[in-house]
Amino acid sequence: MCTAVAGLVLTGCGSESGSGTAPIGTPSSTPPPTMPTVTQSAPVGAGLPVTVARTGGFAGFDDSVQIGTDGVATVSSRGKQTLRCKLDPGLLAIITTAVEKVDWASLVATKPATKHPDDMIVSVTANGKTARIEDPQLKVLAAPVSKLLIEAAIPPGKLCKKL
Repeated sequence: MCTAVAGLVLTGCGSESGSGTAPIGTPSSTPPPTMPTVTQSAPVGAGLPVTVARTGGFAGFDDSVQIGTDGVATVSSRGKQTLRCKLDPGLLAIITTAVEKVDWASLVATKPATKHPDDMIVSVTANGKTARIEDPQLKVLAAPVSKLLIEAAIPPGKLCKKL
């Protein structure tokens, strides 16, 4: 019985020659070399999309910038028309790199709440977690988020070209 099971297991393994190709008509269980594979060291879902929101404050902000994986930002602000713009590749790279540096898995998600009257809340949402920009784990995002909120203002700034 063990020999039959071992024979079945071995026949399903295929060639280990490393060629990565199978005879024509034979389905391959090995992904093509150009396909990315997820490994233990690869961060899963560590980058975009990301949403930055700014609410409250003395001025009564209610802004939101959602950045998709394609670098297109959807910008909304109270009393203004929502618009879409393409982020400058340099700004997008800075934001993406900063978002990828955050350990989202260990971040304690919190619903940002006001701490005092006229509290301005800047929050970041990515990978299913939301936290205030003041969270020590989001420190790496402080400068890029500030630049994003300035440059993606309505009408879009010089680093966000309207679509």
